[in-house]
Amino acid sequence: MNIAVIPARLGSKRIPKKNIKQFCGKPMVAYSIEAAKNSGIFEDIIVSTDSPEIANIAKDYGASVPFIRPK
Repeated sequence: MNIAVIPARLGSKRIPKKNIKQFCGKPMVAYSIEAAKNSGIFEDIIVSTDSPEIANIAKDYGASVPFIRPK
């Protein structure tokens, strides 16, 4: 079973909230999710995050978020 795990935390030292910032009409984390989906090699794509906001975006783009990790 091939699983993609995409780490996406809300905090960033250089660009705060970068994973939810819009870039060309989509949140940044969406590009990683779409790349994993388009590769066709993963049976599941899991986003590991400390943010409910990122979790909701990830789910909207078809990734699994089994839990919100601690900061």
